[in-house]
Amino acid sequence: MIFERFGITPIINAYGTNTRLSAGPLADEVADAMREAATASVDILDLQAAACREITRATGAEAGFVTSGASAALLLAAAACLARLDAGAMNRLPAVREGRCEFLISRSQRNMYDRAIETAGGRLVDVGIPDRVSGAGVRDASAAEFADAITPRTAGIVFVAQPQAEPPLPEIVAVARAAGIPVIVDAAAQLPPAGNLRRFIAEGADLVAFSGGKAIGGPQASGILAGQGVLVASALAQMLDLDLPAAQFRAPAEFPALSQLAFFPRTGIGRSCKVAREEVMGLLVALRRFVNEDAATRRAGWQARLDAVRAASGLDFEAGAAGEVPLLLLRLPDARAVEARLRAGRPAVHVNPSRLAEGILTINPISLHERDAPRLGELLRAALAG
Repeated sequence: MIFERFGITPIINAYGTNTRLSAGPLADEVADAMREAATASVDILDLQAAACREITRATGAEAGFVTSGASAALLLAAAACLARLDAGAMNRLPAVREGRCEFLISRSQRNMYDRAIETAGGRLVDVGIPDRVSGAGVRDASAAEFADAITPRTAGIVFVAQPQAEPPLPEIVAVARAAGIPVIVDAAAQLPPAGNLRRFIAEGADLVAFSGGKAIGGPQASGILAGQGVLVASALAQMLDLDLPAAQFRAPAEFPALSQLAFFPRTGIGRSCKVAREEVMGLLVALRRFVNEDAATRRAGWQARLDAVRAASGLDFEAGAAGEVPLLLLRLPDARAVEARLRAGRPAVHVNPSRLAEGILTINPISLHERDAPRLGELLRAALAG
């Protein structure tokens, strides 16, 4: 294997689509698409126009394009809300001369990825007190509190999509519509179900960020930004390589708003979010596969890997689930010690540690290669033996 040529030992990933662990193996169809794409040159704007057509079919959005990940999509979304189609404002980011630069976000939804908003030049303003999360009570931010927090400096609202997120997205959208400001949805890990590709747009989100390297099965350094056409066009303009004579630039039909720029901006704040032809094509092929594969077939594949782990280990697991993804749960009095032994092995085994405090090892099959499933069962049995 190519890794071993450079002295790297591959791991067994039973954690999930964790970027630190490089997520899961690419399907042959996706890897082949990336390999073939690497053999020719294309105009990246033409490529992103093709991506737009594919993404709009999958999401129902007005426009979309491929980014270098969901965090990149959030940065670009914020940049779009800050600059719109003002080429001068694009050139000044992350500095904002005047006006709207603040993004409201529920205090209970703050996370380590929201600094992408600040990187673009935005300032996050927390709303509400998350008593239900801290355990001090039952309340969280309300739509009325969001409405009350809007000022002339509010550029948008950031909503982190989770099943338990409050207030609900439709309520946030209603507040935003009344104030004439956009809503950005961070839906990085909200697939499956596949229906979520359309759900947030249908509920009124102006921009939605998805990870391409998680359940979609695309390259790890890929993502999707989809939504309202003018905002998507602004975001794309701030990511593209614009080092060309202005007279040579032509706005594709998929991004007509680009023709509304008063003058040709410089390469923008989102240039570090650029994505290569190989990643775009890999993501598009993976997106088609994800959309076309029914949920039952997808779940059956994951369950087959778990069954192979169970059979090879001979251990007594409990069944669990994370949304549509089936899990294996192993309760142990010394779960932390066993998990440490697994990580220290060769190959190292990484399981989801989120429930170690409860004495539970969690096996997630989404990034587990089927060839590794029997080996994982054997290593689990050996780790328990000490």
